[in-house]
Amino acid sequence: MPAADPMPPIVAVVGPTAAGKSDLSLDLAERLGGEVVNTDSMQVYRGMDIGTAKLPVEERRGIPHHLLDRLEVTEPATVAEFQGWARAVIDDCRSRGVVPVLVGGSALYTRAILDRFEFPGTDPAVRHQLEEELAAVGPEAMHRRLTVVDTEAAARIIPANGRRVVRALEVIAITGRPFSATLPELRYFYDDAHQVGVDIPRPVLDARIALRVQRMWDAGFVEEVRRLADRGLRAGRTANRALGYQQVLDFLDGELTEEEAKEKTITGTRRFARRQDSWFRKDPRITWVGWDDPDRVEQAANLIVR
Repeated sequence: MPAADPMPPIVAVVGPTAAGKSDLSLDLAERLGGEVVNTDSMQVYRGMDIGTAKLPVEERRGIPHHLLDRLEVTEPATVAEFQGWARAVIDDCRSRGVVPVLVGGSALYTRAILDRFEFPGTDPAVRHQLEEELAAVGPEAMHRRLTVVDTEAAARIIPANGRRVVRALEVIAITGRPFSATLPELRYFYDDAHQVGVDIPRPVLDARIALRVQRMWDAGFVEEVRRLADRGLRAGRTANRALGYQQVLDFLDGELTEEEAKEKTITGTRRFARRQDSWFRKDPRITWVGWDDPDRVEQAANLIVR
């Protein structure tokens, strides 16, 4: 009896925002006969296009893209839910002999999909109490509290991200262990997974981020946020925290000038890119290719044996 055909491998393209991950993912999908699986936590929202650098359909080279435009901006998204969606898509791709090419800058989402990552439960009473405290004292104060009980987790969470701070404190309260102890080990969930990182010098990345933000404004980003605000963006527990959207909402609410909103988007994105790069650099399984290396597709493809 002939042996069954081996399952296609999985490849994830990772790295900081504006490094050129989307282009490399398309090149690899074409080279390997793959389909793209989004792992960006904000590209799942319908209408959040310009500010998330979501590729327009006409620029996708006819390659199917998964996990885009799945939610309304008023709907919350969790890592656990995203893990389930992504693994279902990956299983479907592989069952059809297609290579799933994951791409996105959300490091935690990528790890949750690729690695053996189990999620602690939730306690509605504990969560409610922490959310009340968040509303009373603000995210920065809650983040300082997290720093006292779990320095490692606090270092990985943006102080302004009250939702993630609350989740970390909830897990600590429920389990009696640091939230950082629940983060995944460096052990793949899949047998044939590969990660390719886009390596880019910081000065080049900083310039690309500034250019991207200017192009967002030129493309009508403020109007996009205005439309989404009319659809409930301010009430969204997840979507309204996205970089750029938060700053434009502050402009629309009269708390910032438009130029201040743009500058805060640039500086916030640069800080975020540094955190992304730091997170990914800690994973020794990632093979890095130069952002402008003409052989980068060949180098990446050579890692993946079909």
